[in-house]
Amino acid sequence: MAGTDPAAAWAGEPEQGAPGEEGVPGPGDRAARRASTPGRASARDTARVALRVGLPTLAGGVVVRRKQGVALAARIDADRHAVELLNELRRRYGPGPLHLRLAGRNVALPLSAEDAQRVLDETPEPFTPAARLKQDALGHFQPHGVLISTGQERDERRAFNEDVLETGRHLHHLAPQFVRTVREEADGLLAEAEAEAQGTGRLDWDTFGAAWWRTVRRVVLGDAARDDTTLTDRLGRLRGFGNWSALVPTRATAGPRERFQQALRAHLDRAEPDSLAEALARTPAKPGVDPAGQVPHWLFAFDAAGIAAARTLALLATHPAQEQQVRNELAIPDLTRPQLLPYTRACVMESVRLWPTTPFLLRESTRETRWGEGTLPEGTAFLVYAPYFHRDGSAPYGDRFVPEIWLDGTAHTGPELVPFSAGPGVCPGEDLVLLVTSTLVAALMERHDFRLHSPDGLRTDQPLPYTLNHFALRFSAAARS
Repeated sequence: MAGTDPAAAWAGEPEQGAPGEEGVPGPGDRAARRASTPGRASARDTARVALRVGLPTLAGGVVVRRKQGVALAARIDADRHAVELLNELRRRYGPGPLHLRLAGRNVALPLSAEDAQRVLDETPEPFTPAARLKQDALGHFQPHGVLISTGQERDERRAFNEDVLETGRHLHHLAPQFVRTVREEADGLLAEAEAEAQGTGRLDWDTFGAAWWRTVRRVVLGDAARDDTTLTDRLGRLRGFGNWSALVPTRATAGPRERFQQALRAHLDRAEPDSLAEALARTPAKPGVDPAGQVPHWLFAFDAAGIAAARTLALLATHPAQEQQVRNELAIPDLTRPQLLPYTRACVMESVRLWPTTPFLLRESTRETRWGEGTLPEGTAFLVYAPYFHRDGSAPYGDRFVPEIWLDGTAHTGPELVPFSAGPGVCPGEDLVLLVTSTLVAALMERHDFRLHSPDGLRTDQPLPYTLNHFALRFSAAARS
C-alpha cells in the first residue's frame, strides 16, 4: 500500500534541548549542511524534463493507469530516456536538487541518493506528503485518507492504519484466511485460463486483473464482496477523475463519490469475519480518524500490487535460474499454511525495483529549506523519481533481475532503492502486500509452468527494459507432470 505515510512520534524529553531549538542543530540542519547546493535548470532543460520525465508519467496515468499511455511509454522505453536525461543534468548542474519552475510553481528533483533520503526521512515536516497536487488528485475518492492528511489528523490516521494492517508484522493475524482466499482465486484463475484455451492455459492481463480484484475484495471486505465489480468500477472512475485533477475539481465528483462511499460502507458495516473490514471494526479509532475513509486507499494500493504480481510472473517465466529458486522454496510440506516465502517475496520486491508502480514520490516543503549553500522556498514540490534511483547505471545489477539483493543486504546498504517508499512515509501495508502477492505467485507456479508470449525483451542475455506494459502481458500455462 505504497504511498501511505506514518506519523513521526517523539517519546520523552531530551536532556540537552530539543532538535531545532536555538543553538541545538536538528537532523534537518545537519542534513542541509551535508546536502549539495541546488542547481537552477535553464528554460530549455526545464522543458526537456517536462517532456521526457513528466509527460510520459502523466500520459500513463498517475492515479489509474491508461492503456494507451502505458503502451506508448513502453514502446519508446520512456523511463530509460528519463534516466539518461537526469544523469546528464546531474553531470551539468551537480548532485544538488535540480530547481525548476513549472507552470509557475517551484519544483525540485533530488539527483543524489542522500538528498532523496533527506526528503523521505524528514516526512511530514518539513516535507509533507499532503502536497496540493496530491490532495487534488486523491481527494476524488479518499478525501480523509492518511496520505493527504496533516497534523494531528495525520498522526492519528497513520496510527490507525498501522494497527489494522499490522505494520512490521510479516504475517498478519488473518494470514491463514488470506492465504486460503488467494489460493482459491489462483485455482479459479488457472481453471478459467485452461477453459478458454481447451487445455493449454492462456492468461492475459484482463483475466489476471479480474481474478486479482476478486481476491482483493475478499481480503479487504469479505467473501460477500467477491463479485461486487460495481464497487471497484466506481472507484476506478473516481481514480480516473484524479488523473485529470487539474481540470476536474473534487466538488464536481461529489455525487459519484457519495455513491461509492455508501456502497463501501454497506460492506464495512457487515464487517465480515476474517477480513480487513472485521479488523477495522475491532480497532479503536479516535474521533477524527474516519475508519471507513482509510479503506479506499487500501483498494487503490492493491491495484499497484496486482501489477507487481503479474510482472513478477513475467520475470520468472523468462529467468529459469530464478524460477528454479522459487520452485525450490515451494518444496515445503504444506503451502496451504501461511509461509514467509522469502525468495518469492524478494522476486516481487525486485519487480517493483525494476518497474516502480509509483514512479514519483511527491513531497511539498512546509517552509524554506537549506541545501548546502543555497535554499529552496516554502511550497516547493519535491519529486523523488524512483526509476532514476533504482536504475541510474551506478549499480552492477541495475538492469538485471537479481532477487538476491533483497536477501543478502545489498538492497539495504544505501538509500536509493525505495520500492515501498522510505523513511516515515514508508508504506504501512508493505508486509500485507508482500504476503498476498508472493502467495499468489507461489500458488500459480506450484503446479504449472508459465511461458511469456508478450511482450518481448525480458531475456537473461540482455538488459531489461526500463518500462514494461503490464496490459500487454500474455502467458500460456501448462500443468506440470
